[in-house]
Amino acid sequence: MPRIPRMVVTDTGQKAAYHVISRTALDGLPFKRLEKDELVRIIRRFSAVYAVDVVGYAIMGSHFHLLVVVMPGDMVSDEEVIRRFHLLYGEGVMFPEARLSDYRERFSSLSAYIKDIKQTFSNFYNRRKKRKGTLWGERFKSVIVQDGNALTNCLAYIDLNAVRAGIVKRPEEYRWCSLGYRIQSGNQEDFLSAELGTPEFGGTDSATQLRSYREFVYHVGAIEKRGKANISKEILEKEAAADFNLPRVQRFRYRSRYFTDSGIIGSRAFVETTYGMFKDRFQTRRDKIPEAIEGIDGMYSLKRLEDV
Repeated sequence: MPRIPRMVVTDTGQKAAYHVISRTALDGLPFKRLEKDELVRIIRRFSAVYAVDVVGYAIMGSHFHLLVVVMPGDMVSDEEVIRRFHLLYGEGVMFPEARLSDYRERFSSLSAYIKDIKQTFSNFYNRRKKRKGTLWGERFKSVIVQDGNALTNCLAYIDLNAVRAGIVKRPEEYRWCSLGYRIQSGNQEDFLSAELGTPEFGGTDSATQLRSYREFVYHVGAIEKRGKANISKEILEKEAAADFNLPRVQRFRYRSRYFTDSGIIGSRAFVETTYGMFKDRFQTRRDKIPEAIEGIDGMYSLKRLEDV
């Protein structure tokens, strides 16, 4: 039976939002902490290369969700195509001018973007597990999502995955979802788009924007669904009493949890010196760079060292 053609918006000058879901072909829940961390890193890398804005994501034990806005090729300048090429291949690689249109099309392609993410992760996973063969199941599923209310509800659905699975009681407690990333890392390096869907979540005040979105997510997450966990009435009432604002102590606790889940934490000099003692254990040939912890002056972290 032939495949049904994928629905992709091709109108010039029009961005399009997609909810992408892809599942592993393996049994059980093969993606553990290290695999989830690596998949997020890979998504961050290719999201900088491709003309996409990542609105949300959730990495689960057997699948992942992505909510992305893809920019059409006619909105990507020649200079941007060349810059993205060098992000992918390195500054020392000569850009093939004759293939400008090919790379413009590629960097605006949802399929090419997801293919690079999945193939890169497959190589990592198979190398790490010393295995061969297919990692992913059938081709990824994509749903075109309208901006506004539909986008907000889709994002909330994605951020609530770990709650519905009974893994956490609050969505931001889950390290590998977009709400967790926004709060636990302070949206480090502006990885995630500021776009949250509805106009009332917009504006220049990111704190108000996040508070409004959290209020929406908690009310949606408190709705009971058959066979799924939900946010408890007690937690909802507690968050409502705080007007869905995160106190400084709680923000610090979430960020501390995110970075103490890493391998090394401390001053930059401490992290670099300690990393030097263990760098031969990492699979990558590139030196790892300490990352500053937003909201905690002078503190840096490095990825986990376990299972490397």
